[in-house]
Amino acid sequence: MSSPSPAHTLRAAAFAFDAQRGKLPVAADPHRSPEPTFVSRQISELSKLVADLSDEVASRAVYDSTAPGEARVATAFAAALEPAGQAIAALGTVSHQLAFVDHTWARRHEPDLRDVHDRIPEVIEDALAEADTALQDAATALHSAATSIAQPTLRLKAALSRTPTAVANSSRVPTTGPAPATPRAAATTRAR
Repeated sequence: MSSPSPAHTLRAAAFAFDAQRGKLPVAADPHRSPEPTFVSRQISELSKLVADLSDEVASRAVYDSTAPGEARVATAFAAALEPAGQAIAALGTVSHQLAFVDHTWARRHEPDLRDVHDRIPEVIEDALAEADTALQDAATALHSAATSIAQPTLRLKAALSRTPTAVANSSRVPTTGPAPATPRAAATTRAR
């Protein structure tokens, strides 16, 4: 059984980030509002994705003899680590704000806490927007890398499928060929 191509592996990681982006809570939606347990679970899932990205980088960066193609793939995975970390940090902010609300809910009407509680929804909304942007950046980087890595292979396969003999025997291909048939000669041939 062969292992998946680097482009396929990059795309799979990109789709995983797309899926995480689709699962983000939405502050204004009562059915998808931020909930501490869900946010913590999503942080755990993103942390696993970061670990997977790190493993991909490490497995391709073994020694100094890494092939140029493998180095490009490792660089693509490494480039997605930063926005993935930013998404985790943003969700950490959401988790922190939700924990604070839970911890201080009974005292929310005290003057010191009232102002803080009034600002928390805006902080959460900003953090969710930051997480969304970061996840989109990670997915976009991985999708782009997969496309650029896959394109030369596709072009090469297409070229070889069109002219396998000419590529293999390019030194034997004549530079001049027979003169093209004139329309009159072609008509005469068809009339017979």
